[in-house]
Amino acid sequence: MFDAEDYFASLERLGWRLGLERIRRLVSVLGMPQHRFASIHVVGTNGKSSVAEMAGALLEGHGKRAGVYLSPHTERWSERIRIGGAEIHAREFAAAAERVAQSVEVVNRALEEGESVTQFEAVTATAFVALASAGVELGVIEAGLGGRLDATNVLPSQVTALTSVGLEHTEWLGETEEEIAAEKLAVLRDHSTLVLGRVGHEARELAARTAAERSARLIVADDPDPGFRLAVRGAYQRRNFAVATAAAEATLGGLDPDRVGAVAEGLELPGRVQLLNGIPPLILDAAHNPDGARALAEALPEVVGEAPVVVCLAILADKDAAGFLAALATGVDAVVCTELPAERLARAGRPGARSLEAGRLAELAEAAGISAAEVVLEPEEAVRCALTAASERGGVTLVTGSHYLLRYAWTARRAQSSSR
Repeated sequence: MFDAEDYFASLERLGWRLGLERIRRLVSVLGMPQHRFASIHVVGTNGKSSVAEMAGALLEGHGKRAGVYLSPHTERWSERIRIGGAEIHAREFAAAAERVAQSVEVVNRALEEGESVTQFEAVTATAFVALASAGVELGVIEAGLGGRLDATNVLPSQVTALTSVGLEHTEWLGETEEEIAAEKLAVLRDHSTLVLGRVGHEARELAARTAAERSARLIVADDPDPGFRLAVRGAYQRRNFAVATAAAEATLGGLDPDRVGAVAEGLELPGRVQLLNGIPPLILDAAHNPDGARALAEALPEVVGEAPVVVCLAILADKDAAGFLAALATGVDAVVCTELPAERLARAGRPGARSLEAGRLAELAEAAGISAAEVVLEPEEAVRCALTAASERGGVTLVTGSHYLLRYAWTARRAQSSSR
């Protein structure tokens, strides 16, 4: 069986390069697999993965065979592709990746010297091939970075969902929310539908103008329906569910309220205020920017009550760590700061990324008002230290700051469970 994990890891040296020429050539060689299913394209600063998974579940709940493409992953590249509500089977993933690898060789030979298909482009093409091969009717595709020059922007989507707009990746996407929104709205197709989540005034005005220019229908979905009992926690997830519901309804032409309710009550979203029971309780959340931290802080009391909270934290160097900590500091009793190994980040899809130094992170935590800040460089050991500190306080452990930290939390909790 083709080793897809090793293949994608072998592409890490190429780094992250925006642009559509390479992916256009690649999907052309592959026979345009992204045209073999209808699609919802999900863009935005925060909430993309949640909205994509929710929309996929709603489509499945209405009897459609749906697939979802997400990023990033925690442990395996195959986690990024879900078909029928479950991670793609390893053999199917390997077959799709092998076909893409063969096509990448063809494309690379035709590209100018120094140009090669990137890791993210190859993974995205693999998702398109896998969904098409599985015979899905509908695909929900999460954008990687921005939209205009993102590898996912080869979809003929009739529905686009813009979840939120915040100041992130400003070196690539622009210095203002309006500039960033423009990059994301560039994926909108003529005569399609734009579903708009909660965004600022300028982004909303731009969305309205863009929709009008492209003769697209605009649906504003920032008002959650209080009638649904949502299994996942946090007011922000209710807003995400409103976006997902509007996108699914625009795709199908209507939804059954009973089926929507059943989906809402059965939702499970790993890494989104995810509670793992045990001693102490462990909460995993992939928040990685100030807006995400504010949403997490808003949701925490619903989960922990008044229990002490010990945070295990790692943040990438290109993120606003000070803003993240300022947003989360209220209600946090202690923090264990750690770092993510660069080689692990590269293998997980972030070649060239680096973690903010743990010592600097501790300084920022103290500046934000968290007096008990400890530095533990090895991430799994840092999680164990946070678990111990929470146990001593009779509290809970929260692991957050980066999606890439969560795998260490799962490993530490499994080791803790097996030692008992």
